[in-house]
Amino acid sequence: MKHFPKNLSAKLEARKKNNALRHLPLSNERVDFASNDYLGFSKSEIIFNQTHEYLISRKIYQNGATGSRLLSGNHKLYQETEDFITQFHQSEAALIFNSGYDANVGFFGCVPQRNDIILYDELCHASIRDGIVMSNSKAYKFNHNDFEDLEKLILRNPNTVIYIVTESVFSMDGDCPNLEELVSLSDKYHCYLVVDEAHALGVFGSKGEGFVQMLGLQDHVFARIMTFGKGLGCHGAAILGSVQLKEYLINFARSFIYTTGLSPHSVATILIAYQFLEKEKKNIEILRENIIHFNQEKSMLGLKPLFVRSKSAIQSAIIPGNEKVKIIASQLQEKGFDVKAILSPTVPEGQERLRFCLHSYNTQEEISAVMHCIYSLL
Repeated sequence: MKHFPKNLSAKLEARKKNNALRHLPLSNERVDFASNDYLGFSKSEIIFNQTHEYLISRKIYQNGATGSRLLSGNHKLYQETEDFITQFHQSEAALIFNSGYDANVGFFGCVPQRNDIILYDELCHASIRDGIVMSNSKAYKFNHNDFEDLEKLILRNPNTVIYIVTESVFSMDGDCPNLEELVSLSDKYHCYLVVDEAHALGVFGSKGEGFVQMLGLQDHVFARIMTFGKGLGCHGAAILGSVQLKEYLINFARSFIYTTGLSPHSVATILIAYQFLEKEKKNIEILRENIIHFNQEKSMLGLKPLFVRSKSAIQSAIIPGNEKVKIIASQLQEKGFDVKAILSPTVPEGQERLRFCLHSYNTQEEISAVMHCIYSLL
């Protein structure tokens, strides 16, 4: 075997020096404040058993899709599931991708054209940024949730097709933009608004339908990206939009065209999870109660200034410095709480943090205990 390239070794050494080298974590039995499984669907025996029964009842014993959806992989479960998602989200059409990353890379890699402009929130997810890099259009970031800054950028690019990109819940801060104001701005200048709802599905709305729909703004949004690996507890994603957008993505989204489709079992799990989400309100209600309890605890303990303001399931305590935040996370883990440190360069230097993810299966006693623990450590 040849020696590992020196320039790659140097990059690894730089990560070690900055205390930022990533490692794959081992599974543990700690109290879960780290996963994105907000409603506990990934562990649901009901969803697991109903998915199995659904496949058996339709005599589907196939393990894989066998090819891309444009060749041999477009098995019949896709149509039924996309139809259900379309109805659930009050959209014209839905197109399933293999992951949220594939959906964002596919969309931004093919929809904005060479002379178009993309204006994106500076805290947008890496998958959005990677997709933008693959596009032929120019892109400019605007200050986080700062729509005055956004409007200035719009006015600098008159008579241009403009795509405005944001998230309904930001994955690191857990905060939400003022979508009503953003829709008003987008409509005023005839821009195309794109909203990633990865961390809103299952969390916002009367049946967990997401932030856009909760506000009744779905008809003002050009495309919504719904990711299933968080609140839905399974895998995959869908892009919601017009029938014409779906047709365009089928023809031009490379991450859709050139990949093997999801297995029948994966697609069936998406469908059953959505059906469960539509009927089962209890998990959503408990999650919301836990979010309220977490915010009350941080206020009572005087920890509020430490945290980014958030009413979502993501709560982040800013503790600058990779070394310091790793030490505190390690101490919390030793006390039985699975809380992860988010390090630079994942977040900007000086914005390192403890990221708490709340779930319907966390008890209020567990939430109080972890908050008192961080209070004593700080």
